Order: sequence, then structure tokens, then C-alpha cells
Amino acid sequence: MASEEELFANIDALLEEEPQLPPPAERARLREAAGITQARLAQALKSTVQTVKNYENGRSEPKSPRLEAYQRLLKGWAAKYPAHAASAPAVAPQPEVPQTFTRVPTVEEDETEPDVGVAVKPVPERPARAAARPATSSRRPAKKAAAPAVDPRFPHGPLAVLDGDGSAYGTSGLVLDCPATTVVELVEWTLRESGLGAAKLHRHGKDADPLIVLTASAAAQFGLPERLEDRRGLRLPEDHPVVKQVLKAKWQLTKRGFGPWARIYRKAQGRERQCVQLAVLPWDALDSRSWPGVADMEPADIARVLGVYAQRVITPRGGTAVNGLELMTALRPPTRPVRDEATGNWVSGANPGSLGTEPMDPAPPEGQPEHPAIHRMGWEGGFLHEEAYQWVRDVDTLTGEEGMLPFAVGLDLNTAFLAAAARLTVGLSGPVHFVNPPFNPKVPGAWLVDLSHIELDPRLPSPFTPDGTRPTGSAWYQTHTVAYAQELGYNVAPIEAYLRRETGAYLDPWHDRLKTAYVDTLADMGVTRDLSDTEFLAAMEHHKDVDPAMAAVLAAIKGTVKGGIGKLFENPQGKHYKEGEPWPAMMRPTWRPDIRAAVISKARVNMHRKLNNMAKMTGLFPLAVLSDCVVYPSPGASPLDFLPYAASGKPQPGGFRLGPTPGLAKLEGVQEMSWAVDLMEKGLNPARHIKGGDAVLDEGE
Repeated sequence: MASEEELFANIDALLEEEPQLPPPAERARLREAAGITQARLAQALKSTVQTVKNYENGRSEPKSPRLEAYQRLLKGWAAKYPAHAASAPAVAPQPEVPQTFTRVPTVEEDETEPDVGVAVKPVPERPARAAARPATSSRRPAKKAAAPAVDPRFPHGPLAVLDGDGSAYGTSGLVLDCPATTVVELVEWTLRESGLGAAKLHRHGKDADPLIVLTASAAAQFGLPERLEDRRGLRLPEDHPVVKQVLKAKWQLTKRGFGPWARIYRKAQGRERQCVQLAVLPWDALDSRSWPGVADMEPADIARVLGVYAQRVITPRGGTAVNGLELMTALRPPTRPVRDEATGNWVSGANPGSLGTEPMDPAPPEGQPEHPAIHRMGWEGGFLHEEAYQWVRDVDTLTGEEGMLPFAVGLDLNTAFLAAAARLTVGLSGPVHFVNPPFNPKVPGAWLVDLSHIELDPRLPSPFTPDGTRPTGSAWYQTHTVAYAQELGYNVAPIEAYLRRETGAYLDPWHDRLKTAYVDTLADMGVTRDLSDTEFLAAMEHHKDVDPAMAAVLAAIKGTVKGGIGKLFENPQGKHYKEGEPWPAMMRPTWRPDIRAAVISKARVNMHRKLNNMAKMTGLFPLAVLSDCVVYPSPGASPLDFLPYAASGKPQPGGFRLGPTPGLAKLEGVQEMSWAVDLMEKGLNPARHIKGGDAVLDEGE
């Protein structure tokens, strides 16, 4: 028999052969528990997202030295987020969670919708008893879209567009026969027979409720008026027959009532939600700004547009701004099931990296005078003013050489706010007040600091103010703004600060999903990342004509980015609001003006950094900036005539670069130089009108 020393030596030899990693599923669990995306982990490991996916699904294993680094990371996470179910069977069921499992109130619910439950066990496949027929009926069929993997619980996709003859057009090209003649029957058919819905975007989230879009003829069939009389509240009166019918059948409406985006629900039965989202097209559920031309399309094409959006972004449940905020929560659920060590029961616990379930009062300089907490304390110390650029260069700084150039060319940065959200560290805990703190560029917060001594070239906007003027004294700035002053070589000495101890890249999954959606949708329109700059400009000139449906999806994605960031700091609404009273938006955990300020501060700093680098590389200075659009004087009518390129033909790093990904630039418009100078002399911003036709730029795309 072998001795103890021999056995131990054999074991030590095995341990020394190769670092041991946990099973692939455990690797994914640990990463998600830490709130880290695959993209961020890939960046840390100097690898690719696909490689990380392979590690987590068992297709491949890391090699040294990446293996040792990955093992060290997983060990650290395992210590922080132990697997409490180690003694469970090999194929353990998901934990039992109370029916009232906590979740974040949603934007369109006014924070008052009773909990309809969150499914933490797979819902049994619901029978799809709806009669399905091909879309090759007498109606025009939907154009083919890329088909996502079919969830067996939702065989007919996330949504359907219902016409007046009972035809429900799905995203897969099928047409379902809907026999409902009342709204109540429609809700019950949707939940029991339609096979509509979508799987959750995060393992601790909830499945998307099915969406039924009502055309004008369908709305009329259900007794809905052609137009809402309540233009302020945008809802049917409580005594309307349809509302009475819904309530009589023991269904409920959210506080917003029966409006363009009506939610009809009952409390969950066990773990299965009972909730249907309606979108009423004649009531402008799909507004033309966010969904250009969609409301006028045929039902099958509407289904295609909304289906692609649902596949790439989220099943719509409101305007694009609402969807932007809902996507944040769907990708970062506030809670997860955890085992109570005292009782052994599974309870609702905080999900690392999320914003939690309760609203958080802002630091005094991060909010506004109307906020109840700030109003009560009588704060007079000033507020953050981190907004996008609206700057016009002083005409007197134009040189004769610049004035002789024939063209003014506008460049627009693709989804600049989305690019700024990438790898952005934000505060997750409440603000803490500090006096005379040393500046730390890695800590998110608001800093009171005097930057008025910093003197920069007057031909460039100041990076510290939205209007580009030089600061005149102490003011509150977000971390990125102060860090940029330090980057430019100036000392900063904060007087006060409100900082957050717990931090994280909350927006990372949001950024990654929307970036992919944006790039993929542009690619569907012929604008791909492998194009040369000349080919890119040519493709962008006509990309909206290639496929109007995909053009509408692209516009909706842009609206989701801009609106989602805007919703983080939603102001009181209504003429009867009184200062100091709470308002619905501020009661959401996602009402976070500090996160909005961080995104905009970083976007503005990114813009100034490019402007400064352009001046150093080319000697060119901008005429005007409006949010993510900049206008330059140019010797030709193309960006290729003034953008900096190396001798090899590649774009010079640091300046503006053309391309289809977030943060890169595209042509916004071209006008004569004399036109731009004339506007500047009148105090008007050429960037606002560079498209021509006196069109106003969609600020903050």
C-alpha cells in the first residue's frame, strides 16, 4: 500500500500540472454575480468577447498566462459570491422565491403597479392554440428579417400587430387568427393562445410581456375612439365602456390608465405573469420622431420593424425613452434570489452592480431646487451644469485664410452619448460629503472647484461649460470634467465634494446591447465596418433608402439611447406642480441625475479632446458645436478634404474618424462658408442648420 507521503506527492504533482478552473456554468455565474459583462472581462483578459463566451460554455479553455489570471479572478469572485447550493442535486431546480419577489417600478407604471410576479423557474410551455397561417394571404407579406432563436414558450415571437379583420401579424411572417371581439377577450387570447412573449434578458430578470399593437381599424372594432379627448393625460375617462369592461372582468390598469401604451394585468398565478401590453396606433403610440413612417406602414411591415427592435433591443412597452430606461433595468435587475442562512429559505436580495429597489436622494448639487430633500434644506450652493455643447465661435477669431475657404462641413458623431457610456464608472451608493478632498479621477461624484484660471485657445470652446465660455469662479463639476482639466496639465484643488463609495459600470450591458443593435442595423442597410472611408460616405448618403423599415429601427435605437439617458433626470411635469412636492419620476431607483451628468460630461470631454487634437494635427479650428455635431471650414465639400490621414492612408488617431460605430463620425451636411459666417454674425449656430432645409439637429443622438 502506498504511504501517505507518496499519495500527497502524487496529489501535489496533479495540482502543479495546471491551474484548476471551476465548471463553465460556474464561471458564468460568478461573472454575473460580480455584475461584469463579457465584453468588460474580455477587455481585462486582453481577449475577445467570443473567447470569453467559449470559456463559459465549455468550448475552449484559456492558456497560460491568461489561464492563471482568469483563475485568480474566479477565485476572488468565488470568495465574494459563494455558491450556497453546493449540496444540491446535480440538476437542482431554481430556488423557490416568494410571489411578491421585489422588482423595480417601471417608467410607464407611475411606480404604482402591483407586483405581478417574477418568474425564476422556467415557465412550462404554454399551448399555442392560435390558428396560424402564412403571411402570403391577400395582404402584402412582411419582408424577411433575421430570425432569432425561438423560445419554445413563445413560438410566435414577442408581439403581433392586429388588424380590423382579426388578423394578428407576427414577427416571423405568420398571421394568427384572433377571434377576440372585446379588449377583455383580446387579453385572454393573448395570454392563453397566442404564443406571444419573449424570454428575460438577464437570468434574474423577468420575461417580457406580450405586446399587441392595435391598428386604427382594430381599435375601432374594440370600441376605442379614433382620438383621445384628454390631450394632457392621454387616457380614456374612467367611465368609458372599455375601461368599465376591463375592470368588471377583474383585470387592472396601471395608474396611467388606458392610454396609447396601456398595460392590462392581474396578479401573478404562482410564478406566471398575467400581463399584456397594448399599443394603440391611432393614439400616436409610435410617434413619427422616434419611429419615422412606421404608423403608416402595412401591419406586416409594422410587425417586422417592431420585431427587429424587440430582438435587438427590448420588446417595446412605451416610447423609445421609456424603452431606454426599461432596458437598463432588464439588463441589471435590482434583485436576485439568495439563501437566508438562518432559515435556509430563498429570499429576495440585492443584485451586485444594480441600482437597487429604492429611490435615492441626489447630492444637493446634483439635483434641482424642486426636489423635496433639496427644497427642505434651502440649498443655495449651486448645481451641476453638465450639458451638451451649444457653442458658436466668435467671428472676430476667424482668420482671412479661414474666411476664404469655400465650404463649411458638418460632422456628426454616431450615438455620442452611447459611446460615452462605455466602461463608465458611476456611483451605486448614496453621496457622502467631503471638505477639501484630494481629487481622485476614479471616484464618481460632484466636485466644487475653481477652473477659471485655466486659459485655453479662444478658437476652441471651453471644455468646462456647455456654452463654451470660460468659467468665472468656483462651480460644481462631474468627475470627468475635473479629470480633463488635470489631463490638460492644470492643478485642481477641490473645495468640497459629494462622492460615492460604491461604484460600478452600471451601463456596460446597456451600452453593449445598444451598440450591437446600432451596428447590426446599419449593416442591414449596407453600411458595414469593412468599408473604406470613401465607400462609407457613399453608403451613408443613401442608406435610408435601402430599407425604410430598417431606417425606422435605426431611428428608434437612436431615440432609445438619447431618451434613456434623458429619463435619468426627468423633471416635474404639469402646470399644477408646486416646488418641493415629490413627482412620479423621482420615485424610481433609475432617477439618477448624477449618472446622466457623468454620461454628458464624458461626451463633452470626448468632443473637446478631438477638437484639441484636430487643432494640433491640422491647424483647423471649428466654427460651431451643437451636442455631437461640429462644423469645420473646409477646402472641399467632403470630410476627406480636411480630416487627418497618415502617409499610409489610415486615419490619424486622436482626431475625428469616419465609420459606422458609436463615437466615430459621419457627414452631417455641407453648406457654403459664407452661409456659416452669416449665421455666426447673427449669433445663430451653423451646426443646428448644416443639414439644410433649416432642419434642426437631433441633439444628443
